[in-house]
Amino acid sequence: MTADQQTQRGWSPQTQMVRGATERSQFSETGEAIFMTSGYVYENAEEAESAFKGDVERFVYSRFRNPTVAMFEKRLALIEGAEDCRGTASGMAAVYAALACHLSAGDRLVASRALFGSCHYICADLLPRFGIKVDFVDGADMAQWEAALSSPANAVFLETPSNPGLEVIDLSTVCELAHKAGALVIVDNVFATPLLQKPLRYGADVVVYSATKHIDGQGRCLGGAVLGTSEFIVEKLTPFFRHTGPSLSPFNAWILLKALETLELRVTRHCDNALAVARALEKQKALSRLLYPGLESHPQYDLATAQMSAGGSIIALELAGGKEAAFRFLNRLKLVDISNNLGDAKSLACHPATTTHHRLAPEDRAHLGITEGFVRLSVGLEDAGDLIADVTQALT
Repeated sequence: MTADQQTQRGWSPQTQMVRGATERSQFSETGEAIFMTSGYVYENAEEAESAFKGDVERFVYSRFRNPTVAMFEKRLALIEGAEDCRGTASGMAAVYAALACHLSAGDRLVASRALFGSCHYICADLLPRFGIKVDFVDGADMAQWEAALSSPANAVFLETPSNPGLEVIDLSTVCELAHKAGALVIVDNVFATPLLQKPLRYGADVVVYSATKHIDGQGRCLGGAVLGTSEFIVEKLTPFFRHTGPSLSPFNAWILLKALETLELRVTRHCDNALAVARALEKQKALSRLLYPGLESHPQYDLATAQMSAGGSIIALELAGGKEAAFRFLNRLKLVDISNNLGDAKSLACHPATTTHHRLAPEDRAHLGITEGFVRLSVGLEDAGDLIADVTQALT
């Protein structure tokens, strides 16, 4: 590590988000440059040979590495407290790459049952095609984790808080059990963001993000990231990454890099607004269930408070009238938009049973609490009073 890198690691997260890993070109620009190039040239054939042999460290092809993408990766690693990072084309590319680069036929994965729909597809449908055994557990049930990890496993995958039911998982306990079983722990930290929760501090080995969500947070581009030790990133992920090509576009990397400058400001506002809206919703008789990690009524409030510095931007609510009541609520919203995205500056709402989790069998959705009346609300950056007025009028 260079002296400059050591200095940057000593900066506060707020400073790292603005200044971390900035590399200027020969033009000494203030704003980070976009290197929109697929390839790079060499002074001679011998230099090209050395680059491909790995004898020299330099950019050879943007499917492998790119200067703008590298700045985003280094800055996010500084914020996360990780040794290394690789940007990916999307959050799902990050999830699949992290799992696929580590697991082989005959291996065993233990995963929390409460997962985003596409993550569930990878674990339940895709990985088993390649001879990987997958066992699911209820994430909040430590007895199930203990039983599942009483025998050897190769990896553990989980979300906390989960999408969309906001289940919170005890990271320290699961990581300890997983490591005793020989498993690598991969945590999808998208709901908590790099600012509200640090899975690596609790023993996780790898953290994945959909950077499309809060990191961009403005509905502009797709992106993802995988963070972990240099050994995992270089030895396991990089060969898989180079030859399968889930690369992050330099333009998208530039958008995400600039978005990191305001991430702390936006996430703080997200959390403040979400808590205000959640407290207002507690008074609504039309709801049969309300879940928000920052409310004392959340079943794992103490754990959420211990692991997270704030409750996040997502609220889950259930209307007693089922799908009809949920659709009526969604259709009556005037300020909040209906969308399956989340973590956006604009407040968004969706009906998971018919969108993000429609592939799950009805009994599986019921087990996860994703009923016909269940709605996921992503609270944005608008005025909290306006948001409360909108969701309140939509419920009455």
